[in-house]
Amino acid sequence: MSGIEPTGRIPVVFCFGGVSSEHEISCLTAAGVLGALDTTRFEPYGIGIDKQGGWHRYTAAEIRALRTVQGSFPMVDATKPGALLVRDGDTTCLATLHGDALSDKTPVSVAFPLLHGPYGEDGTIQGFFEMQGLRYVGAGVAASAIGMDKHLMKVACVAAGLEVAPYVTFTKSMWDADNASWLTAMEALGYPLYVKPARGGSSAGISRVKNRDELSAAIEFAAAYDPKLVVEQAIVGGREIECSVMGPLSDGDAQVRTSRPGEIIMHAKDGFYDYEAKYVSSSEAELKIPADLAPEIEAAVRQACARAFLAVGAEGLSRVDAFVMPDGRVYLNEINTMPGFTEISMFPQLWLKSGMSYTALISDLIDQALSRPLGLR
Repeated sequence: MSGIEPTGRIPVVFCFGGVSSEHEISCLTAAGVLGALDTTRFEPYGIGIDKQGGWHRYTAAEIRALRTVQGSFPMVDATKPGALLVRDGDTTCLATLHGDALSDKTPVSVAFPLLHGPYGEDGTIQGFFEMQGLRYVGAGVAASAIGMDKHLMKVACVAAGLEVAPYVTFTKSMWDADNASWLTAMEALGYPLYVKPARGGSSAGISRVKNRDELSAAIEFAAAYDPKLVVEQAIVGGREIECSVMGPLSDGDAQVRTSRPGEIIMHAKDGFYDYEAKYVSSSEAELKIPADLAPEIEAAVRQACARAFLAVGAEGLSRVDAFVMPDGRVYLNEINTMPGFTEISMFPQLWLKSGMSYTALISDLIDQALSRPLGLR
């Protein structure tokens, strides 16, 4: 294990912010993780990525200070000094960028990308880490890309024998060229429908549609986030269940780990767990952890979520969302390879109720990353 500090601590670079619509949530995630990090084992460094894609050097204290102030979410400060990861022989270093000059070159052993959505959770930055020869927390390039794309994720899950809601997928240009044919295909699924950006997170851009009059506006809304769209049949009567999944504890154990499942209970009959319910209003939904499931149903949910994790080739961590029908059938909804990670987010809360603290969870993920080999695996 290279790059250990003279103090014996392992240098970890935390990347957060990003250009996606989930920039602010990523900043809150970073503050939460840095606040709980075991600093007796790990030496933290920071890269904040602003909304234009610029990289900026952050100290651990500056990351911990990121918080919501008077209803305004935090953002990466684009006036801070630039940051760069550079390869130096067999070592990757974090450096401060001043114009064309580099300073403060610091060897780092592992990256922890706390980035949600496109250009962070979709394999792009993971590919950069691979080219740098830098180990990193979470899923690899292909698994991140598949998990980010709701269409490809469904294809992988169906190939693994899992059930998903009936759906159609198309691009905005395909819709513009022949919306009559796509209307026929969507209405064949039956209302209500969910219209979603294929490659987005935090429920941004998603609409629940009850009739044709609402459909065109929902498509335009989703297309503002992603030109590729997924329209799927609503699972009526299903309970919305989420389960956290982690990779093997050690190289010698191939068994992925699953948490106790939790349930999202919407207060409005036709409501869904959108951005407002997740991050702004606490009155729209209730999170019940653990979910009140019969033992055999809980076992089926955990098994299905583990199979989804393996189906996309995930590593490290994921939160898998599913629906449980009254007859016990389990439908996979989606997999998030870098789920919300603030202390009150569903992923760490599910592990807390399963016996793992927030700090232990962070350490576990870094240890997993350090134990994985570089290159193809």
